[in-house]
This record gives sequence, C-alpha cells and structure tokens, in this order.
Amino acid sequence: MVLHDHPHQTSLDFAQIILGAPFVLLLLLYLVAVYKSNKSKKRWPIRRTLLLITGIILALLSVAGPLAERAHTDFEVHMIGHLFLGMLSPLLIALSAPMTLFLRTLPVKASRKITCLLRTKFVHFFQNPIVTSILNIGGLWLLYTTRLFELMHENILFHIVIHIHIFLAGYLFTISILYIDPTPHRKSYIYRSVVFIFALAGHAILSKFIYANPPVGISKVEAEIGGMIMYYGGDAIEIGLIIILYYHWFNQTRPKVEIINPTPINGKEELI
Repeated sequence: MVLHDHPHQTSLDFAQIILGAPFVLLLLLYLVAVYKSNKSKKRWPIRRTLLLITGIILALLSVAGPLAERAHTDFEVHMIGHLFLGMLSPLLIALSAPMTLFLRTLPVKASRKITCLLRTKFVHFFQNPIVTSILNIGGLWLLYTTRLFELMHENILFHIVIHIHIFLAGYLFTISILYIDPTPHRKSYIYRSVVFIFALAGHAILSKFIYANPPVGISKVEAEIGGMIMYYGGDAIEIGLIIILYYHWFNQTRPKVEIINPTPINGKEELI
C-alpha cells in the first residue's frame, strides 16, 4: 500500500546521491588508511575492514537503490531500512574502529588536534549515553508519532535531514555505549548499562505503539507487521550490542594471572 505521494523521481535521485556520497567517501578514506597502515605500521585487522564494508553496504541499501525506493511505498521495507540505517550499520561501523585507524595513519600534528577535540566539553556532551539516547530513541518517537513521518515522504529536504539524523543518532548512541575507539570521557559500565536498559525499553514501547497506532497513511496490517519488524529486529541487534558490552566488561574485571615466583618449581613456574 502506498504510504504517501512521494517526491518526484528526480528529487529522489538527488536525495540518494546526497545521502549515499558520505558513505562512499568514508569507505574510500578507510581503505586508503588501511593501505597506509599496512604499509608503514602493524597490519590492520581484516575483520575490522570487513565490518566497515558490511556497515557501509547496509547504509547504502537504506538510502539508495531499489530498497530505498520501495521504502517510500512499503512500510515493512521502510522499517527494515530503519533497522539497517539506524542500528545495524552504526554498530558495524563502530566495531570497525574508524577513529583508531585514522589516528594511526594521520600525521602526528593532525592526530594531536583530533585528540584535543575529542577531549572538549562539546564532544563530551554528545558522548553521554543519556544525551545520545534522547537523540536516538526520542528522535524516533517524534518521527513516528508526529507529522514528521508524513513530511519525510512529501518534502525532499525533510527526507534527507531525517535520514541523516537516524544514522548519526544511531552511531552516536552506539559509540556512547561501546568504547571501541579512543574515548577520553568514559562512563562506567554500570552507568552505560542502566541507560541502555531504558533506551531498549523506549525502543520496544515505540514498536508496540506503532503496532497499535499506525502512523498517518499506514494501514493497520502494515503497521502491525512494521511494528513486529522493529520489535524483533531491534531485539536481535540489541542482543549483539549487549553481548559485546558485557564481554568488554568481563575482560576488564576478570582476575589477572600473575607470576608470583618466576623461579621454576619442579620444572614449572608458580602461577596464580
């Protein structure tokens, strides 16, 4: 069923270029940085490169091409695109540690400037899980419970801005929960876990709200299927994030094995 009369095809093509170009640029810069790192420093883990490539592909599928175009007329496909752009792609890109890679390949002077920027209060503010949760989950509540959802399919400017917000809010939220790249302003695992639980609840409640209260122009059947996609698909991605978060927590807090007496005892070292 048609959501709304979407913008002219020329406008949609323009929006796809605007939305897709930054991801293509990021991919090219990342691959160049990998090449420079492998050439002059320790080899960059291939798994991180594959994570970045997969994340970029999912983001591009969400903003350009057949899937993105169908999302204008199919709410179920729209919701799949939401999961790709706002949750899965940000997670995979965060796990690829782009800032770590760029810092190790940039000139020392440039790396120091970026490091100083990361320590500023401005960056600290947008790395706070509470702030990123409001931007991420709060933004979704505004999108699906107000006229923003309708405007997104009628006005090309709203279409572009909302898609940019969905990705950036999802990425900021992810890196405020998982510390893969250098993070000067670190919050405790307990703090991040509590905020994350509330964010999960907000996302789950919204998916149920959509199930029971279809956005403007969406049929009840479409809203029910879209709500379930958001609920169960979101759960699957969130479980992955939880596993990574608590794996890091376990690694940081588990007892370390230390050599107490390096002198061999019966041919073996005494370890605790």
